[in-house]
Amino acid sequence: MQHKYLRMIKNLDQLRKDYKKMSLDIENSHSSPILQFKQWFEEALEGNVPEANAMILATADENNQPSARVVLLKGFLEEGFVFFTNYDSAKGKIIDQNPKVALVFNWLELERQVRIEGIAEKVTDAESDDYFASRPKESRIGAWVSSQSKELPSRAILEDRFSELTVLYQDNEVIPRPPYWGGYLVSPSKIEFWQGRPSRLHDRIVYERFGNGLEWNKYRLAP
Repeated sequence: MQHKYLRMIKNLDQLRKDYKKMSLDIENSHSSPILQFKQWFEEALEGNVPEANAMILATADENNQPSARVVLLKGFLEEGFVFFTNYDSAKGKIIDQNPKVALVFNWLELERQVRIEGIAEKVTDAESDDYFASRPKESRIGAWVSSQSKELPSRAILEDRFSELTVLYQDNEVIPRPPYWGGYLVSPSKIEFWQGRPSRLHDRIVYERFGNGLEWNKYRLAP
């Protein structure tokens, strides 16, 4: 019996692509996953991948209900990956309950994907202050305007509040950071690099922490 969903969009089940651009050899990959990520991220920028720093952030609440959304990577270092948000948002509250998170980068133009699992923790106030001060003025005002993830009766309320604060700060370039806004550092425990290959025989190289947490075990997975 043919399932109804197969008929909803004609030929949807026939959509596929054979990946042939590049390969990933475990022998030629970096010993550090952060250096491997740095190489791939730079190649994504050089390849003009749109929004190369866009990543899916997946969380699970106290009832094990998963949720996912796209956020922007704003920095990475040996300790992990940094993004910024409203701490009182839905994702911020979930992270307070369960700091175990996952990140996914999907660079279709390079036929690549990076999957990261780890623990999210807040960065220091000083680090959040520094990044907040670097944002465009309109974005800093927007952080004060939006009660992120709260029900909003109308868009007009949002726009009116933005207009009020724009007038308030029109002669002031320094705008304080809201106390409920800041950054998270995702400290990785596992990072997987996925390179599309022909016939679905993809390359998957995984780095996983072991021992004292400062060293990485590297191995290949079946596609």
